[in-house]
Amino acid sequence: MGKRETAALFRTRLSQLQTQSGMTQSGFAEEIGIDRSALSQLTSGQNPRLPRAETLLALAARFQVSADWLLGLTDDRGIATQVLNTVETEQALDEENRTAMERWHTDATGQKVRYVPAWLPDLMRTPAVIAFQAASSEQERRRLQRQTDRRLMVSRMPESDIEMCMPLQSLEVFAQGRGNWTGISADARAEQLTHIASTLDELYPAFRMYLFDGRKRFAPPMTIFGYQRAAVYAGETYLLVRSKPLVRDLAQGFDAHIRHAEVHAHEAANWVRALRVT
Repeated sequence: MGKRETAALFRTRLSQLQTQSGMTQSGFAEEIGIDRSALSQLTSGQNPRLPRAETLLALAARFQVSADWLLGLTDDRGIATQVLNTVETEQALDEENRTAMERWHTDATGQKVRYVPAWLPDLMRTPAVIAFQAASSEQERRRLQRQTDRRLMVSRMPESDIEMCMPLQSLEVFAQGRGNWTGISADARAEQLTHIASTLDELYPAFRMYLFDGRKRFAPPMTIFGYQRAAVYAGETYLLVRSKPLVRDLAQGFDAHIRHAEVHAHEAANWVRALRVT
């Protein structure tokens, strides 16, 4: 089947999904992450056209059909398990030298962002901590510093709305210089904790940190961008979730951690200041 025939069949099946959804054209377009004019081009433009990959994935995930069915490659509507998630690497830079995570933050401007850091909050790292994490690699030190500066800049934007939660033990272990932080000086740890506290004071209430008991609850390192996508940190890569139902599930789990927090946002800065460096 040629491209024109594929596009025509896609148009038919797209219109079928819209009719079955019972949604208005604007509502349907919003559900799959495009604007109304883009939807009109797909459903009633002069020439049938194929969608962008992300639109195809959003359609398949939202309406639980296979991409093959949408493109007319099968008559079996199927379940789109193969398109619920994709993986992007943190190291992949775009033409503006931004990492994938930075692009996702930019795309989510104006939406609520939920964030669980892997170790310490990236936007609050001091130069001494960055140098320690870079392990004598000047290239890595520059990359981490650039990442910290850019994420802090995003957090300072007037439209930012960021919630962060993490195990309180992560900060206690850092203060004590144990685990991954063995070898970093007490002065560097004290400076880092003071910097976290002062940054929390500066950014509150647009940036809110909650601490839960890691002995009772677990949250993987991740960032949830509104209800559009979530990125779960998996070492050298991020597991990028685009399925709205899955993103909602992750957001609900995150919100449960906040409800069970031992330290709430208005208490966080003073709690960090009170940590004893040993």
